[in-house]
Amino acid sequence: MSESIVVLGAGIAGLCTALALAPTAGRITLLERDAGPPDGVEETFDQWSRLGASQLRHSHAFIARLRKLIATEHPALLAALETAGARELTFAEGLPPAIKARYVAAPGDEEMSILVSRRSTLEWIIRLYVEASPNVTIRSSVFVKGLISARDARGALVASGLALQDGEVVLGDLVIDAGGRNSPMIDWLAEAGAKTTSQEEGCSILYYTRFYNLRPGRNEPPRGDIPATGDLGYLKFGMFPADNNTFSFTLAVPEIEEVLRAAVVRPDVFDAICKVLPGVAPWMDPDRAAPAGKVHAMGALKSRWQDMAPGGVPAILNLYCVGDSLVRTNPLYGRGCSFAAIEAHALRDVLATHVDPADRARAYGVRVRDDLHAFYADMVEQDRGAAKRALAGLRPSHKPSWRARLLRGFLEDGVAIALRQDTAMLRAAMRAFHMLDPPRAWLRKPAYLAKILSVWAKGRHANAALYTPNIGPNRPAMFALLGLDAGADFARMQAAAQSL
Repeated sequence: MSESIVVLGAGIAGLCTALALAPTAGRITLLERDAGPPDGVEETFDQWSRLGASQLRHSHAFIARLRKLIATEHPALLAALETAGARELTFAEGLPPAIKARYVAAPGDEEMSILVSRRSTLEWIIRLYVEASPNVTIRSSVFVKGLISARDARGALVASGLALQDGEVVLGDLVIDAGGRNSPMIDWLAEAGAKTTSQEEGCSILYYTRFYNLRPGRNEPPRGDIPATGDLGYLKFGMFPADNNTFSFTLAVPEIEEVLRAAVVRPDVFDAICKVLPGVAPWMDPDRAAPAGKVHAMGALKSRWQDMAPGGVPAILNLYCVGDSLVRTNPLYGRGCSFAAIEAHALRDVLATHVDPADRARAYGVRVRDDLHAFYADMVEQDRGAAKRALAGLRPSHKPSWRARLLRGFLEDGVAIALRQDTAMLRAAMRAFHMLDPPRAWLRKPAYLAKILSVWAKGRHANAALYTPNIGPNRPAMFALLGLDAGADFARMQAAAQSL
């Protein structure tokens, strides 16, 4: 394959596209509306303006499947990332205390390392690596106004390039839409008469992130029995180690929690929340770390699956979507970058094995669905459950059904406790989380199910030592600590909760 390629967007999805296709493609041109990055890790974090990537200063990690893909296919890139300060966290480092002391490594554990870093560092280093390819050009501060396409003799719509705002046309044998969640491509296709379909659903949360710098000579606190990641129902929280003595916290607040949403963006409230979470508090010691900037917020989060060949009929030929323009997911699960990279490398394989444009379009759709849809559907299902629990938490009189109580008992007193004492089961669960195995497939294995039921049957008293200590205050206590009115707009929120 030596076809020329023009790519809309030079974020992670566009860069992964160039990374995958550069070895076999002809000329690749990435068109990016934002200005290019400054030179240097800290300068990039502090100064780079990325209006097209609002997630630039939110917590990031490359889960194991993406880290494995990079290590296998682009080892020099992995080395460059680590030289810039990105770190690998191993499966053994994340084990709970109950099994860490007796852990024995097994084949495949080395695959479950994750790569942690600030998004700005990841994107900058990948960009430098991609730009070093002789057939790749990244054009920054370029505004694309439309798609160049026409009907062929059979009436099929065929893409051939992108039109710029200044009148220039950039042509390519193939066009890639890596424009992210706000890409206008679907609107352009609709204007051209192309028919696509999509499934879309709100994630029902908002994201808030703040970064911190370790003070000179200070180290990260040791991991204790109380995790620095958890779910309080009205609030999810997570700590993310990063590169070059930095780390971040992300707080995810349900949409229904309007009072908390309005307050958490304030740095004093954000820090106050972190300081009362037992697993997080050691990181917040002012002698250990200092804030590195404001609280960054991100809303309008949606999951979306775009079908570019509904009914097996490609909406357009020679155009492919990669990243959030094709599949969007809740950033809570940290899979957006992985989805983009998997799609890009799947596209590479499809282009290498198929010649006919219609066959390519269909094969790419099948490959993406086979690789990713089960993970997408699982995340959407979890989002729905979390939204229902958040609503229920606003109604003190709410009593869950016996079925809901049974499921909660199975998960909290069976699954969670079994995972804290069984290394093999935890290994299987983490492989699914890291997309190395299908989601929840491990839960259907008879041996694991029997262990879970056995643990559950013993009861809370017998398993008391395996329960995680209190990870944070309940909603009324947190609101009181923050000086917030837990009853504000309560009537409206109760009305919403009545729909449960």
